[in-house]
Formats: sequence, structure tokens, C-alpha cells
Amino acid sequence: MAEKGKEVQQVQQQGNSGDTQQDMLVPLNTYLAAGIHIGMRFRVKYMKKFIYKVRPNRICVFDVQKIDERLRIAAKFLAKYKPEDILVVGRKPNSHKPVVKFAEATGAKAVYGRFMPGALTNPYQEVYLEPKIVVITDPIADRQALEEAVKSNIPVIALCDSFNHPSNVDLVIPCNNKGRKSLALIYWILAREYLKERGTIKGDAEFKYSLDDFIMPVEQHQNE
Repeated sequence: MAEKGKEVQQVQQQGNSGDTQQDMLVPLNTYLAAGIHIGMRFRVKYMKKFIYKVRPNRICVFDVQKIDERLRIAAKFLAKYKPEDILVVGRKPNSHKPVVKFAEATGAKAVYGRFMPGALTNPYQEVYLEPKIVVITDPIADRQALEEAVKSNIPVIALCDSFNHPSNVDLVIPCNNKGRKSLALIYWILAREYLKERGTIKGDAEFKYSLDDFIMPVEQHQNE
């Protein structure tokens, strides 16, 4: 506990440099409470630039400022597209409610659970979709969607943990892409910022969804 407390203090000091924390999309403590910065023991070369430190137990800790920066970029990127042209995908159980709520809040389309082969490449497929951009929760779990998006020349935004190799990904959001609270926070922020960038809402106060609305219930997760 002492080691964890020391680490949180270090990350807070990192976020407190200059006016950085004031400029964050959410308070630093909100990021930390969601565990958005907690990676895995294994890390690929590309993801090293997003890592703030590595714990003695080899768990990677992401740079919260860089997560925040990438979320801003992703929201601006998404804002170039109409809601109906955006597809969010999440096979992991913890991502089901977040992607559904993102779609509900923004008007985008969502596919959770198994991604049907041919959904982006076969016009004769019953579930055929023609998005202009795809957001995936995990390049490994959502590899079917990633591969089909690449074949169809559709740009991809991907949530990448420390072990994810971002091949064929156009924009990486470094983060904990496995936890309930982390995924909820990511999609909640993206939905809110997308609506602000599009001019649909004027500020945070007009976003009618709470963070809790995006969190996958534990009971539901266990039944998946």
C-alpha cells in the first residue's frame, strides 16, 4: 500500500507540472481512480513512449498527460465525421456497456461481443456496415474488425494497452483497455468531447450522461 501511495503521489506531481492538471479533460484524480494508467507487465517497443514508469513487479504505468492528449486528438478526429459514420467495437465484456452508451450518446453505431465476419467487407452480409471510421477497444480482441477496416480502407482509432502492437492503427489511445472503470471513463470522455467538438453541446454541463452510466455492471460481466 505504501508503494502504491508513493506511486500515486509521483503521478500526481507529474500531472501538477505547470497548468497541466487544470487543462486536463477530467481531474487527475478521476483518471487515477479509474486505473486508466495501469498497463500490463509486457510492453511492445512502440508503446514505450507512452509509459511513465515501470513498477518493481514490471507492471507498466502510462503517462496520464499523454493519455489525456490522445483523447483530445481522438475527439477532434472523430468530430470530422457524422455520428452515423462512426462505428465503435468492443468484444471484451467490460467494453459492452461503454460502447453501447457511446453510441447512444453520440448517435454512432456500436457492435459489442462477437464481430461477424464480413460485416465491413461483404455487402451481401445481413449485418453489413459502411462506417467511415472505426473505434476498437483492443487490437487483439477486436482483430476481426481491425482487419476488415484495413481491407476496406477505413481509418481506425484503437485503445492500446502496453502489450498491444498498433499495426494498421491510425490513431493510438494508450490506456488500460481491460478494466471496467477505465473503459467507461475513456468512452464517456470521448462521447462528451465529440459532442462538444461537433457543437451539439456547448459545455460539460450539457452532457446528460454520468460516468456511472458507462460502467459495465459486475453482475452482468460475470454472466457474460
